[in-house]
Amino acid sequence: MQRCFTLTIVRHWALRKKLLTISYKQSAAMSTLLINQPKYAWLKELGLSEDNDGVYNGNWGGKGEVITSYCPANNEPIARVRQATMAEYEETVQKSREAWKVWADIPAPKRGEIVRQIGDALRKKIKVLGSLVSLEMGKIYVEGVGEVQEYVDVCDYAVGLSRMIGGPVLPSERPGHALIEMWNPVGLVGIITAFNFPVAVYGWNNAIALICGNVCLWKGAPTTPLTSVAVTKIVADVLEQNNLPGAICSMTCGGADIGTAMSKDERVDLVSFTGSTHVGKMVAMMVQERFGRNLLELGGNNAIIVFEDADLSLVVPSAVFASVGTAGQRCTTTRRLMLHGSIHDVVVERVAKAYKQVRIGDPWDPSTMYGPLHTKQAVDQYLAAIQQAKQQGGTVVCGGKVMDRPGNYVEPTIITGLAHDAPIVHTETFVPILYVLKFQTEEEAFAWNNEVKQGLSSSIFTKDMGRVFRWLGPKGSDCGIVNVNIPTSGAEIGGAFGGEKHTGGGRESGSDSWKQYMRRSTCTINYSKDLPLAQGIKFE
Repeated sequence: MQRCFTLTIVRHWALRKKLLTISYKQSAAMSTLLINQPKYAWLKELGLSEDNDGVYNGNWGGKGEVITSYCPANNEPIARVRQATMAEYEETVQKSREAWKVWADIPAPKRGEIVRQIGDALRKKIKVLGSLVSLEMGKIYVEGVGEVQEYVDVCDYAVGLSRMIGGPVLPSERPGHALIEMWNPVGLVGIITAFNFPVAVYGWNNAIALICGNVCLWKGAPTTPLTSVAVTKIVADVLEQNNLPGAICSMTCGGADIGTAMSKDERVDLVSFTGSTHVGKMVAMMVQERFGRNLLELGGNNAIIVFEDADLSLVVPSAVFASVGTAGQRCTTTRRLMLHGSIHDVVVERVAKAYKQVRIGDPWDPSTMYGPLHTKQAVDQYLAAIQQAKQQGGTVVCGGKVMDRPGNYVEPTIITGLAHDAPIVHTETFVPILYVLKFQTEEEAFAWNNEVKQGLSSSIFTKDMGRVFRWLGPKGSDCGIVNVNIPTSGAEIGGAFGGEKHTGGGRESGSDSWKQYMRRSTCTINYSKDLPLAQGIKFE
């Protein structure tokens, strides 16, 4: 009996020691999270905590895998998010469909009022939300704030649009008949966004889809889940204040399983996907297999073409801004700089000099112009691309190395000497590498611009107005964004954003992009007492 008692005591202390050790490890892990450090206390202003629910459908939840979000500037953990299970996805879709019945009955201008309130709520949190984007994605602070501002701007745009959407009244060839075009919401819009613009791309889709009468189901990038949660909390508060179903703007954090489910789900009427061409193709095939709708905004292998008459005071800052901005991780990043032979050397020299003046540092430091890559995998892709470029005849003029500091920092890089059709030049690599090509004729430059598989953004620098309109015409650029004397990046929200070929063909944001979120019906109304039939057929 004494031996039994002794063993019980020993086991008790062993168990207690184990529990204390586990508790200590959990406490230590918790203390290492950035959100618990005084420097990052502002994260809690966004409603974030150490562990966050990654599902919202009117209620918060998350019973799936727990993932940790890391800061690209130092690779330290920020906080954790519990992703959605497939059961929670199913519940969210059902609630979204029910919420649509309420939302679709609200007049469009009233829906616009809700979107206006969302924009105002974002304005109040613009600095702190921009700081989160900077911390979690890695882009510099001013870009993070600017991205939130884009969502705000699209909300403002959508408010006005809510009083203008609709179709024309067309002349009918039949007496006593009216021919009109009606536009109605598609229903449930699934929005899958990428890491590089974790707020803005959702905003482009969300604001426009809402005023059109749709409800939205958002799956953000798995590496920026905190931003998805923070944005959803802001939007959810607005819906709650207006006594509207939260599932009007639902969210499911998750990986490929959630994205695949959305793509295959016939209840998701439109899938808007932003990401790589490789994944976008798979999404398109799954959606098309069920005859659903998709809106694709994929990659870009964008070029700036500089002619001999160009104003170099515009060329140099444009080339640097478009190739170095967001550390080369924009879909509109300039990846090819085509220079006329007569100015090639001087432009390369000036751009390389400007590269060396780019201030590299912590993204949230106001003086920083260039931050880290988003992941360690991107660093590996950067090194692999440089190695391939060298093997294919390229010369590294500037940069080319991983920086010796914490985080995913690499040097912005310029490579010359490659053929215009070198395999690496035709490969979109989401890193800050600029390939400089030398051309001699306009026809050559235009052809090189169009020979890559993507067709997103493009720009020429010239003073020749004839050349400008040839560039804008049918034999000019085949891209969705065709610029003159400005960079390839920095698109305004008032225009339709998107591209051709392997970029996907989708259009978001301005112009008539709203039509992609609606279905069109041609309606003929007979208000006479006669029934004129086609081909003059009459029944006795």
